[in-house]
Amino acid sequence: MIRSMTGYGKGEYRDDSKTITVEIKAVNHRYCDIFVKMPRRYSFAEESIKAAVKAGLSRGKIEVSVSVDNFGQSDSDIRLDRDLASKYYNALKELKESFDLGGEQSEISLGLLARMPDVIKGVAAEDDEEALLACFLEATNKAVENISKMRETEGAKLVADIAMRADIISDIRSRIEERAPELEKEYAAKFRTRITDLLDGVAEVPEERIALEAAIFADKANITEELVRLESHVSQLREFLTGKEGSIGKKIDFLIQEMNREANTIGSKSNDKEITSMMLQLKAEIEKIREQVQNIE
Repeated sequence: MIRSMTGYGKGEYRDDSKTITVEIKAVNHRYCDIFVKMPRRYSFAEESIKAAVKAGLSRGKIEVSVSVDNFGQSDSDIRLDRDLASKYYNALKELKESFDLGGEQSEISLGLLARMPDVIKGVAAEDDEEALLACFLEATNKAVENISKMRETEGAKLVADIAMRADIISDIRSRIEERAPELEKEYAAKFRTRITDLLDGVAEVPEERIALEAAIFADKANITEELVRLESHVSQLREFLTGKEGSIGKKIDFLIQEMNREANTIGSKSNDKEITSMMLQLKAEIEKIREQVQNIE
């Protein structure tokens, strides 16, 4: 199935404590370039998410956005450093005894110890990374599935357009093929007229010379080989469009370059206004296909 490189897909995982949302956006790119944007706390899952995306999307500039909404639980825990509190307490007690401090003002209270630096501090809650990773991948796989469906829909439209233009190219090629044999006859007639004018009735027009010149011209202007190759390229293009291979953008792009080369050669060798006009139409259709191919995965 041929797919476009442009698309959007969203996937979600939800349970009693959290919702994980993964959104994937993709645009044209020569290679597969994946960028993941997610909370730093869950960065342990980034490489696995990239691998899951790459397994489903082989080409394009792909932006993955991951968000986590925790509800019913806090993202942070409170940590008590008992050893540090004990050291603060002993230091304060020693200070009190050293200066013979008494009275309520000198009591070492719970509030005083709690205010000491780092005795009680907030830390990020510890996560079950393996269980969370499975949740991230479930949401990611749903997003990949959804963007793939969209890219396939767009790909079908591209295939229809390219197939239509392949038919136009084939028709133009056939018209050029019909026109080509007439060139030798027309050249022979023009050459005979020029020779007749030059001799001005002094001598007869040498038919063997005219035939030789026409044959030389026909050999130089022969475009049979280019027409055969162009027909082969169009046939191969149709095979790509109807085949089961998914990622063919680069192959079709190369094929289009070859078709353009044949069109240029036909134009340079034919030296005929009609064929030149048809060749320009040919190149216009090839260019339209080339533009469409840039969006094929």
